[in-house]
Amino acid sequence: MVREARLKFTRELSETLTIRSVGSDGIRINDQIWPETIALTPQEIITPWAAVSFFELTAEHFAPLLAHAPELVLVGSGTRSEFSPRELMFAFARLGIGLEVMDTAAAARTFNVLAMEGRRVAAVLYPL
Repeated sequence: MVREARLKFTRELSETLTIRSVGSDGIRINDQIWPETIALTPQEIITPWAAVSFFELTAEHFAPLLAHAPELVLVGSGTRSEFSPRELMFAFARLGIGLEVMDTAAAARTFNVLAMEGRRVAAVLYPL
């Protein structure tokens, strides 16, 4: 029996930042490793990022990312998924911007998929 194979080819946009790996040594974006918390859009790494713990995040910390008008902000909370601070969720809801919190590896995969689709996504990734 012969099965017909259907393949979908996609092109990686060279001007798009791609998260290559997430590990104990840091987060590899394109060819550079970032050992600290990093914020990015598909076109730009936002530095410096506030050196605050995940649980201390407020809407004000996201101002540099929100200047890029994302439709969705992903937060990678480290090795495990955490619940976002309540007021932070409310602040993003008032702005009409999606906020999703997941472990950093899942956030990195999601970021790559959305960026390759051309979506207006931003991410804050805490190291493992």
